[in-house]
Amino acid sequence: MPLRHRGDRPERRGTPADFLVIGLGNPGDQYAGTRHNIGFDVVDELCHRHDGKLRKGRERAFVDEVRVDGRRVALAEPQTYMNDSGIAAQLLVRRFGIDDLERVIVVHDELDLPLGRMKVKGGGGLAGHNGLRSLRDHLHSTDFLRVRIGVGKPASKEHGVDHVLRKVGKGERALLDEMAGLGSDAVETIIADGLEAAMTAFNGADRSGADG
Repeated sequence: MPLRHRGDRPERRGTPADFLVIGLGNPGDQYAGTRHNIGFDVVDELCHRHDGKLRKGRERAFVDEVRVDGRRVALAEPQTYMNDSGIAAQLLVRRFGIDDLERVIVVHDELDLPLGRMKVKGGGGLAGHNGLRSLRDHLHSTDFLRVRIGVGKPASKEHGVDHVLRKVGKGERALLDEMAGLGSDAVETIIADGLEAAMTAFNGADRSGADG
């Protein structure tokens, strides 16, 4: 979907990025390593693989540009806190010259998938995710691509916040690290081979030990 830029910030000058990858999470050491920050973990892994180094930008995010399969790819971690991720996203799409939301890949935690499962999709609903809701409100669409990494459901809705924000044990941390690697593989496949290829390759992946 073509994207209409809003606001009074100047448009990007120079070559636009081919893709913008936005990992969702919360800034600060107290949130590092939590389920809610798996999007940050994927962006960190992509930076490591492609010799990037995130730096604080004016867009209220840590950002860098790398090359993936010969394409110019912007990597970003909004520093606005999860519920306001769209503020940074709106500025980032303008900075990097993104005029089509199918060139925006959002990586986020997903309560509706068990830990160890991942799904790639284009567009769709919000599933109650406040970060996605903020992106919709500021980008005026939900047509961006998603890499949804499962973190499992809490025992009850009352424990939802604690479930995604508390630190995890060593066993679960190891599985989250594995999923960060798998999520990075999925992002690279979208960039190199397209959304359909990534869906075929990764939507059946299961590291949870469950069937399917």
